[in-house]
Amino acid sequence: GVAHDRRVAAEATLADLARRHTPAEITSLGARLLAHLDPDGEITDDKDRARQRKLSVNGQGVDQMSKLTGHLDPETRGLLDVMLAAWAKPGMNNPGDSESPSGAVDDADPDVLKAAVCRDDRTQPQRNHDALKALLKAVLTDGMLGKTNRGLPIQLIIKADLGDLIREAGFGITAGGTQLPMSDVIRLAAHAQPWLAVFKDSSAIPLFFGQGKRFATTPQRLASFARPDGHFCSAPGCDQPATHVEMHHSRLDFAKGGKTDIVDLAPACPKHNRMVNDEVGGFTTGVHDIGPDAGRTWWRRNSAPGAPLNAARVHRLPDVEALFDDNLTRARTDIHGPPGPAGTEHAEISTGAARQRFQFAQSIRPPLSLVEARLATQLALGR
Repeated sequence: GVAHDRRVAAEATLADLARRHTPAEITSLGARLLAHLDPDGEITDDKDRARQRKLSVNGQGVDQMSKLTGHLDPETRGLLDVMLAAWAKPGMNNPGDSESPSGAVDDADPDVLKAAVCRDDRTQPQRNHDALKALLKAVLTDGMLGKTNRGLPIQLIIKADLGDLIREAGFGITAGGTQLPMSDVIRLAAHAQPWLAVFKDSSAIPLFFGQGKRFATTPQRLASFARPDGHFCSAPGCDQPATHVEMHHSRLDFAKGGKTDIVDLAPACPKHNRMVNDEVGGFTTGVHDIGPDAGRTWWRRNSAPGAPLNAARVHRLPDVEALFDDNLTRARTDIHGPPGPAGTEHAEISTGAARQRFQFAQSIRPPLSLVEARLATQLALGR
C-alpha cells in the first residue's frame, strides 16, 4: 500500500538508523516510521486489527508452567500499560515478601513500600507476572466475575488425592484442568472452605447429593468433579474440562422421565451432550451399576439397524503411576533377575571380574562364528 519511492526512502532510513542504534531501539523507531508512512491508517485499519486480536493460554509444560501468546489491540495494550504501571512497580505485589503492599501503588504506605523496594530483586517481567496474578485474585475475591459458571462456583476449585495430601507430593487438578503442585494446593487450602464428598464403598458413587430438579445443583456439580476423571467430559477421548461441561442425564433423558440425581448425572461438553440421541451415528449412554466401573457413565455409538452393537466405552484416563510401577518392576527384573525370597534384596555382584562378566553378557550379541565364540569366552573369563 506504500508507493515505491516512499518504500525505498523508508528502507534507506532504517539502514541509516541501524548504524547508530541497538536492535531494540530500531524496533521502536521502525514503528514511528511506519506511523509516518501511514498517518491515516490506510495500510492497517480497525477491521484488520480486530481480525488479528487474540490471547491464548498454551498447555502446561513438564514444569507446570504455561506460556501466553497473543496480539493485543491498541486499546487493550494501553489499558495493560496502565495496570502494570500501578501494580507492577518495584516492591508491589511481591509473593516472596510477606510485607510487600498489595493492590495499586497509590494505596500503599510510602514507608512500607520504600522498605519493600529495597528487598525486591525481581526482574520487570517477573513483576508484570505478579501484578497480573494479584489483579486476578482481587477481581475473583471482589466477585466481579459473577457467582456461578455452568453450575460451578466461580472459585478456584481443586481436587486432590488424600494420600498425596498426606505425603505432600503429587498434584491437584483444578476444574479448568490445570495441574497444581501439592505445595500450592496445601497453601491455598489454608484459606479455603472445604467441601467433603462421601463415596460409597470407595467406589465412584457419591451419596447425599440427590436432587429432583431439571438442572444440577452446585453440590451435585462439585460431587461430579470429585469423581474419578470427573474433571473432564465423560465422553471417551474428550478433553473439555469441568468448567466447560454441562450435566448430562446419562441413564434416561429428563424429558423421558430421567431423574436429576447424582447417580444418574455425568459431565458432558455441549457438543457431546447434543449428540446423545436415537439417530445412527449419535450416542446412547448409561451407567455401570456393578464392577470396577460402578458409577461411571458409558457411551456407545449408535449403529445402523441390523448391524452389531458398538462397544460401550468409559472415559478412563491412564493410570500413569501404576503403569510406571509395572514397567519399573519389569525393568528391575530384566536387569537384576527375578527377586529373591520375601524380605531379601537382589544379591549384589561383589567381585570386579564377576561384575565385568555380567556387563559383557548384557552387551555382547550372540557369536556368529567359531572365532567370535572363542573371543567371547575369553572376554567373559577376564583373560
